[in-house]
Parts: sequence; structure tokens; C-alpha cells
Amino acid sequence: MAVPAHIKTHPVADELAQLLFEGADRERVHGAWRRLVSGKEFAYRPGLPPEERTALSYERLRLLNDAAGDPVELAADPYRLAGLHEWTGPVDGGLTTLASIHYNLFLGSVLDHDDGRDRDLSAFTSLRRTGTFLCTELEHGNDVASMETVAVFDRTTGGFHLTTPTPGARKFMPNTSLTGGPKTAVVAAHLVVDGEDQGTFLFLTPLSDENGHLPGVRVRPLPQRTGTPVDHCLTSFDRVWLPREALLEAEHGRLGADGTLASTLGNRRKRLLRSINRVTMGKLCMSAGTLGMSRAALTIAVRYAHSRLLSGPKAGERVPLAAHRSHHGRLLHALATAYAMTFLHRSLVSRFAAHADEERGEVEREVAVAKGWITWQARAITTECRERCGAQGLFPANGLADLPLNIEGGITAEGDNLVIWVKAASEMVFGHQGVRAGESGDPEGRELTELPFLRDLLAETERIWQDRARTALREGPSGDPVGRWNVTSEAALEMVSAHARLQAADAFLAAAARARNPRAGFLMRSLCRLFLLRQLGEHTGDLLAEGRLTPDHVRALPKAVDTVVAELAPHLMTLVDAFDLPAEVLSGIPIASGGSVGGDEVEWEETGVRAGVVVAGSR
Repeated sequence: MAVPAHIKTHPVADELAQLLFEGADRERVHGAWRRLVSGKEFAYRPGLPPEERTALSYERLRLLNDAAGDPVELAADPYRLAGLHEWTGPVDGGLTTLASIHYNLFLGSVLDHDDGRDRDLSAFTSLRRTGTFLCTELEHGNDVASMETVAVFDRTTGGFHLTTPTPGARKFMPNTSLTGGPKTAVVAAHLVVDGEDQGTFLFLTPLSDENGHLPGVRVRPLPQRTGTPVDHCLTSFDRVWLPREALLEAEHGRLGADGTLASTLGNRRKRLLRSINRVTMGKLCMSAGTLGMSRAALTIAVRYAHSRLLSGPKAGERVPLAAHRSHHGRLLHALATAYAMTFLHRSLVSRFAAHADEERGEVEREVAVAKGWITWQARAITTECRERCGAQGLFPANGLADLPLNIEGGITAEGDNLVIWVKAASEMVFGHQGVRAGESGDPEGRELTELPFLRDLLAETERIWQDRARTALREGPSGDPVGRWNVTSEAALEMVSAHARLQAADAFLAAAARARNPRAGFLMRSLCRLFLLRQLGEHTGDLLAEGRLTPDHVRALPKAVDTVVAELAPHLMTLVDAFDLPAEVLSGIPIASGGSVGGDEVEWEETGVRAGVVVAGSR
């Protein structure tokens, strides 16, 4: 049975794609990247050792740079930066990492400071030199405020001496090897003037040229990690002299000729956060990369579910995997989550792009919360899709095996998820106003098919856990801050989880309301209902105890889920067609194009018979 032929311009799939991919801005944000990964240069290449795979990612970075238009404009455009990650993530996780570092963390950091556009950036925009970002240290990960690297102001020359004072201060995991050509870094270091620490700032630091690493720059490759390889290293500095213009300055800190620091920010922590401000956009980039991986995994798994045949209930009958509720139900739950993740991400990129200074703290927190939720869901989705493709999913050629491992990098990059959620939770216990008691109304007479009712139930879930966290914090052991937080943290983290899912549901509902095609609108509302029902399942006891659900609602929940799954099952292919994965990419993935790894003609040496063989147990 061949994969059903679905025309991408089908009005329902096209309407869904318009909703998923920025509507009228679709071509500007996504077009160049989608065409780029369609090229033969981005096809899967089997058998490459790690060093060659890393070199290939750098080669592809140059192709990406050619497609980017003006790299300076790209670095300043949150929409296109996020779009870049969505399309490169599924085809080359290493490239996604390199591009994120070069355009966002490196070039973006330079541009965000005073003279960024006045500097000669041509070496970086042409990729004669690749940019990298050195912040995390071996012994200082999420506690970057404790980093030890120093840049000591030299009054004699007006420049700085960049030094790594201890082994634990070596910069951990930047791509600083000689692979890919000469490199320059933005290095986070304490600015020290006359022995006084002025706070953490960024310093533009050449690392290597055509002849190797520059004097005083020490680089040691790290062992290979999981996922697509990148040239991660330990990097240190031995009194590397930097000129005065190496310091990246802005309103948070400008160094006078006499060594006096002028700053609009009163403490060193705020100066640090302003210096490394690009990590917030980095969280959106990491989320975007895992979004693209999730949608690709679902497209592959759904197409395979339609082409993979099993024995049917009647002798000689063959039915596709997709016919079974145990199979398509899991994929539909994952699809509903992937749509919700996408709409949440779209809403946050828009909010980030337009936020005012007074909104910065809240926007940064919302981005951090969403990054944790999206990347965790992406891991679950890609793992589910891999398992639903059986042994075929274990072969990298089928486009799934590497995805969960690459997502692990996104979970940790730009702030480990649990740590950034703990920070958000501590701020939200009393610093966030959720839904107030009674806003959900009397549950009598309400139906589980009503989207506003389901949405309010999820909002009530957030409120319940916030109330529990507040109570725990008030009643915690006095005089013991760690002990008080320990009894609060679990409830506070549940509050953050509910908040993330509520924000995703609101973004989903808003997108569904924009649908113009009636069929597309029906699918959007049904998928959103499935998402909401799934989120509420584990909280029915709390909602029942609080009087927000009735016993009849709880009894009806499994049937409500099964009903919406049955309504959506015939539309699986339409729902993934809307993800718009290029035909050129799909045609290179055996199980996404009606085939399988090992499905070519093979010779049976025992008989001399040639036949198309599927190995037993390969489902």
C-alpha cells in the first residue's frame, strides 16, 4: 500500500499551514530556510565519522550564510532567526548549533552593544571568521555569576589582559577548534580595574587564524557527546592582550579613559544579565529547533503508519498500522501537543520582538518557561515517533534516531530546564496573578466538548498549585530559606507546568479562531480539545475536590478523549501535510516515502532467489 497522495495545496492542509507558519509572513520567515534544506547538499550522508560530520556542518553553515541575505539583519530579526532553527534542526543538529551560536549569541551580542553596527563585521558576515560565544565555565554552569575569567584593565596600553585563573574557570563546550576555519569569540569575563571587580562584560577575542590558535589561547577538544557532533572544547586564556575596542559597551557599562565605569545599572548582577541578554533569544532558538524536529518526526511516523501493513482480522487481509487506535491515538496526542507548542512559540516570538523595557522581566520568564516545556515535549514526541516506527526507527537514515539525542542538547543549552523553571517558580509563587477562584463558574451543565470550559479548568489547575505553593512557603521552617523552598518547590513547579500548558492552550485557541476554512477550523478546534483533555487528565482529582468538575465529568473523560481521537483519525495525513516538510527531504527518508531500510532487492545466498524482502521482526 503506497502512502496516500496528498497535494500540498489542498485547501485544508494549506489553511493549517498558513496558521502554523506565520500567515502572510510565511515566505519571509520560512521560505529561504525551507528551500535551503531541500537541496541535495543537506541530504543524509551515511557512515561519516564524527570529525567529517562536524566539518560538513561548517560547510553547510556557509551555504546557509549565502541564503541568509544580510546576516546583520538576520541577527536582528527574531522571527527569521527562530525560523532558521525550525528548518535546520531536523536535517543537521550540528549546523543548528553552529548557526545559533554564530548569528544569535556572537553576532547578535556584538550588534546589541553601542558600536556593533559601526564595527567592521565583514569577516563575520562573510564567514571568513566564524563567531562563537564563551560564557559557561567548567565549574560554573547555571551559576554564571560565579564565573572566574577576568579581563584586567591595563592603564599603560588602555587594553585588557584576558586570563583564566583556575582550571575550573576554563570555558566549557564552545566550538573553538580549528575545524571550520579561523574563529573569533565573544568572551564573558569580569572587568577588573585597579583590583576592583566592575561586573561581567563581553570581550571580542580572536581565537585562531589560518596558522592555528593564537598565542595564549589554549584549546582542548572534549570527548564526543550524544547527538550530532560539534567541535566542543575546553578553552582558556593566558594573559591574552586585547585592545580597548574589544570591550563591548552599552548603557549598562562604559569604561572611561581614566578607568572609571559609567553604568545605568546599580549592581554587577544586572550588568551580567544585560551583557548576556542574547540567551533569551537563544531560548527561543533552542525551542524552535526542537519544534522542527517534533514536526519532522510526526510527519515521518504518520506516513510510515499508512504504508506499513499488518495482518488484518480476516485471512489474507492487510491493514495499515494507522488503522489501529493504539497506534494512531498516540500519534494524535503527540500531534495535538506539537500544534500547541508551535502556536505558543509563535506567540512568544511576537511578544519578545515587540516588548517594551518595562516588560522585559516578565517576557524573559515566559520565554524560559516555554523553552522548558517545549523542549521536554519535543523529547517525548520524538521518542514516541521513534518507537511507533519499530526497528526502522533505529536507523539514522530514517530520520528519527538522532532527534531525541539532539533535543537533549536543547534541553540543557541556554539554561538547564529544571534550573530555569525553579527560578521562574520562585518568582511566580507571589509575583504572578493567575485565575481567581470562581472564574470558572458552576460546572453543572457544562460539557467536556466546550473549549472555554476546558480552558478554564486548566487555569484552575494553575491556581490550585499556586495556592498550595504559597501555603507551603508560608508554613515552611522559619530561619531556613533552603528548607522553606524545599517544601515549596514541588507545588511551585507544578504551577509552572500548568502555566506553560495554559499559555499553549490560549495560543492554540487564538489560532483556531483565525481559521477561515470551515474544515480547517473544525480540525483545529478538535485538536485543541484533545490537547486540553489530555492536560486535564492527571488533575481530575484536584478539580473534583475543588468543585470544578462533577463526578459525571470524571466518568465521561475517557469517552470524550476517545470520541475526539476517532474524529481526527481519518485526518492524520492532512494534519502532518500542514507541517510542509519538503518533498525532497521526505523522498530521502525510506519510511517516509513508502519504503524501508533493508527493503531493496537482496540475494538469498541459500537459494539464489532474488526477492524484495522485509526482515522478520522489523516492525
